[in-house]
Amino acid sequence: MKPWHKNYPADAAYEIDPSQYDSLADLFQRTVNTYQDKAACVSFGAELSFNEVDKLSADFAAYLQNELSVKKGDRIALMCPNSFPFIVAMWGIIRAGAVQVNVNPLYTPRELQHQLNDAQVDTIVIFAGSTPVLAEIVENTSVKNIVVAKLDDLVNKGLPDSGIDPHLTSTLSFTEGLAKGEKLEFNAPKISLSDLLFLQYTGGTTGLSKGAMLSHGNLVANILQFHEFTKNNLVSGEEIVMTAIPMYHIFALAVNGLAFFSIGATNILITNPRDMPSFVATWAQTKPTAFTGVNTLYNGLLHTPGFDEIDFSTLKMSVGGGAPVQQAVSDKWKTVTGRRIDEGYGLSETSPILTLNFGVGDDYIPGIGVPVSSTDISLRDDNGNVVKEGESGELCAKGPQVMSGYWENSEATAGSMTDDGYFRTGDIAELDDFGFFHIVDRKKDMILVSGFNVYPNEIEAEVAKMPGILECACIGVDDESSGEAVKVFAVKTDATITAEDVTLFCRDGLAGYKVPKQVVFIDEVPKSSVGKILRRELRD
Repeated sequence: MKPWHKNYPADAAYEIDPSQYDSLADLFQRTVNTYQDKAACVSFGAELSFNEVDKLSADFAAYLQNELSVKKGDRIALMCPNSFPFIVAMWGIIRAGAVQVNVNPLYTPRELQHQLNDAQVDTIVIFAGSTPVLAEIVENTSVKNIVVAKLDDLVNKGLPDSGIDPHLTSTLSFTEGLAKGEKLEFNAPKISLSDLLFLQYTGGTTGLSKGAMLSHGNLVANILQFHEFTKNNLVSGEEIVMTAIPMYHIFALAVNGLAFFSIGATNILITNPRDMPSFVATWAQTKPTAFTGVNTLYNGLLHTPGFDEIDFSTLKMSVGGGAPVQQAVSDKWKTVTGRRIDEGYGLSETSPILTLNFGVGDDYIPGIGVPVSSTDISLRDDNGNVVKEGESGELCAKGPQVMSGYWENSEATAGSMTDDGYFRTGDIAELDDFGFFHIVDRKKDMILVSGFNVYPNEIEAEVAKMPGILECACIGVDDESSGEAVKVFAVKTDATITAEDVTLFCRDGLAGYKVPKQVVFIDEVPKSSVGKILRRELRD
């Protein structure tokens, strides 16, 4: 028995058995057979039932096989926002036995070219609004088939859609592909748990991104792990989950797109979460029972007029991930909604969930919680040795959800693993007496002040507690006297706040060497499309 097992949810199994399914395609078929005419997803007020997702995805798979000559193992890029085309194309790709390469629709030409070439993509399913980026680099890639999807596809609400870039002279229509596939035969290939499912690109913040190879078994395992921890909270066939994080990101893809789907939940697809007023209106209309988001998204909703007037009586669960959840945000979320934020932790390389923090009762318990079923975590020093009890170290993980390696990059794969087969996350963590893990910070973001380690997460969490501060980010800068010093970039809602006010506030809650030496006010903290704070842009 591991020290964290004492804090498992009631009746949660210590181990899971992915072999109860042949593949994710098998799990899909069992799910649609169970829930049939129930609404699987909602977009712009339109619905698709589980039966409709079943039929349409089979049509798309038939189109891929017969018209585009897609074979099992071929890589297909999916570059769409949260929408019906994403859902249908994803299941079509999976059922055809192809490998889905998840692509951010907001990528730059350089980022897109690298990913398409690295994955050796022949076919891309792309949102019309992203076609200008593809047009710039398509001649420098191996792409032969360009299937263009629009927001109004399958919605039929007369939504305004972006046109296809005129420089792309040979494109295929997603809806026309479905129409052709309807008349063709879909031949389901034999798929096993060991077959490759997704290439999830990650690590682009430090250079060229790498494709984490995630198998059918990896995702089936993570779905079952999530179910073990939530089975006392969620009721199959009765849940409504709000999906605002883009599903090309592994968090929303695995949790909302797959795990909630597999228990017959209705997925409310938010295409543009940055349109907060529309987002809040959709929330009020649909009354979700579950929500997943990153810290900045929770904070944004809390600062949107009208959100605190919504009836939250249906909300059972709020899960935060992708970045640390700040106590100030969690406390305010509980005040407004009546629910605390349950924090999860993981990475693209781990499908993604490694730990979940459902705490005890409704009180906020900081940290990332405990490892999910069949998962072992070990804290290591720079030499790969297990650290002493009470010491912090790099969080290293082993479990059935951990990737097999990086796509065609044996050097990066070897560098990411310990000698005894644990994946090195690059995050510094510690284990408390209660049996909960805590992320101290990213190894590469640590600031060294006069020989003392300072972690930006701690500084940001403290500044976030200050009234009149909307959000902030922290980095280290060169300093003659201390080697490095703490610099904070903050967005304020109270125009009277000064840099000195922030410094004085921090002196009450932080050791002297952690107090920001520099405070700069900015209009907006730079974030990724998912909502992660981009400290590297502040360093630049």
